[in-house]
Amino acid sequence: MDSYKVLLAKHRQLETERLILRPVTLKDTEDMYEYASDEETTYYVFDRHQSPSDTETAIVTHFLEQPLGKYGIELKQSGKMIGTIELRRKTEDSRGIIGYTLNKKYQGNGYMTETGRAILKLGFDVLGLDCIAAMYDERNTASGKVLERLGMKKEGVLRHVHKWKKGEYFNDVYYSILKSEYQNNSPE
Repeated sequence: MDSYKVLLAKHRQLETERLILRPVTLKDTEDMYEYASDEETTYYVFDRHQSPSDTETAIVTHFLEQPLGKYGIELKQSGKMIGTIELRRKTEDSRGIIGYTLNKKYQGNGYMTETGRAILKLGFDVLGLDCIAAMYDERNTASGKVLERLGMKKEGVLRHVHKWKKGEYFNDVYYSILKSEYQNNSPE
């Protein structure tokens, strides 16, 4: 078995000061539907869920069928799941990519930056990745600010990569951080 997958399996739960990153389950349907049914929260990420049944299907097909590297973001204080984050190995070499969604009610509190730091630590210190990247729709400037707070650097813009909602084109902004940059900026 691939050692990368074994390491992810051994790190199914991560903790930060205020958060627990843990596997998503069907018990998260209500919390996920709260933000997955909101057009403003999902606009740049995925199609809005029309019903809790859509959310259950998404949990099963995306989080339960292949759970490694995918985490629900849970507030320690209340046990509420407020979003998700994932770390995927982009290629067979040492490059990974992150993606995330956060309930808009919890934006502006530093939760995504805190979560992102835990994922970078996992990627670099545990999995031995050399580079971690992320992309976002350039209209979603809040996502870009999170990546900058994580120490990522803008590599470029991929123009009109896909058609999105209502047939409109969008540009992806590509950011990354190297292990050496992470180590130089890491407080530990």
